[in-house]
Amino acid sequence: MLNFENTEIAFASKSNAALRKAKALYSLVARSWVVDIGKHVLNFLLFIRFPLRPFVKPTIFEVFAGGETIDDCNDRIASLDKYGIGSILDYSVEGSAEEELLDKTADMIIKTIIKAENTKAIPFAVFKVSGIASDRILERKSWHEAEMNDEEHEEWERVKQRMQKVASKAHEKKVPLYVDAEDYSFQPAIDDLVWKMMLKYNKKRAYVYNTIQAYRTDRYEFLQKAHEDAVGEGIIYGLKLVRGAYMERERELAKERGYPSPIHKNKDATDKCFNDCLRYIVKHIKDFELCNGTHNEESTYLLTELMEKYDIQKDDYRVYSAQLLGMSDHISYNLAHNNYNVAKYVPFGPVREMMPYLIRRAQENSSAKGQTGRELKLINHELKERRKAKRKGERQSELSTDKANKKMEDRK
Repeated sequence: MLNFENTEIAFASKSNAALRKAKALYSLVARSWVVDIGKHVLNFLLFIRFPLRPFVKPTIFEVFAGGETIDDCNDRIASLDKYGIGSILDYSVEGSAEEELLDKTADMIIKTIIKAENTKAIPFAVFKVSGIASDRILERKSWHEAEMNDEEHEEWERVKQRMQKVASKAHEKKVPLYVDAEDYSFQPAIDDLVWKMMLKYNKKRAYVYNTIQAYRTDRYEFLQKAHEDAVGEGIIYGLKLVRGAYMERERELAKERGYPSPIHKNKDATDKCFNDCLRYIVKHIKDFELCNGTHNEESTYLLTELMEKYDIQKDDYRVYSAQLLGMSDHISYNLAHNNYNVAKYVPFGPVREMMPYLIRRAQENSSAKGQTGRELKLINHELKERRKAKRKGERQSELSTDKANKKMEDRK
């Protein structure tokens, strides 16, 4: 039975030392004032080129990142695969306005696709369009296309060429490609770009996935329209469903620029939108391929209930769940233990260049009532159980890997 309270399964891969390190980190980020001050301090240290690597790599980087290079991630990929969990390599270096760096990012994404082609434990590739396009051109294309000059049109053409290069490689290598959602001000251009790639490559199955952020008030209607259009075009709509990652920034921008906030007023409304979208997708699964990208237990249970209702097998290739590395192991490992398709986002990149990503992870986990509180509760419970078992001489520090080993043999 699927039970997210089972910490023995959730932390099967972690030693006592690893759990204690995770506990220390989560205890730190649980204090929002520490995270707020730390963000400003880190940004200042980045600005003055202070050597952060020796301090960051063995702490927050080790928890939330797979490594600095693709090959650095091999051990993490193997560790996850041992327990039936896939890896999605995410080159998490922030976008740039420099054409040379945008080209470099596109080349790195292609390297992750090639790595996935040759590694069964990597079921998908992923990237952000802002990694191959400047923020400025995404916003101009989204809202001011009629005002774009010749230079801007040429810049957009280069963005399309990079997108085509990445999507065609994913199709050629048969590696489905997630395209992450981003800021409201960028998303129209991204939606249009992804749709054009879907029309080209999603004829028989989804090789290009768009992402819907359920905290946006317009996304359920967007989903219905996208479904209608996909059916009309005879393609499969690949979709990653998430709650959203830019809530505070979106509200501030809306207030600053004088337009209505695109974000639901509260978490309950976001949760309802997410679950309504999930019900819609699974009901029409013949037209979709889905990644349920959530750290929410209720929505994960809902997916399993819907799969049973519509007679969808646990290992149906059309349905995956995904969580971020370093977060919600109780969901990922218990799903895999119960034979559902699940993968972890495994971010990688040079430590310094990944600092904006790592700071966001700390901010997202800074509420003791939210993710961090849950993580700490589960870690403390497992450490307590291991201490009790040690006294009784019964429980091992790690779950038996027989089932994991059998899965590896089955793949071979």
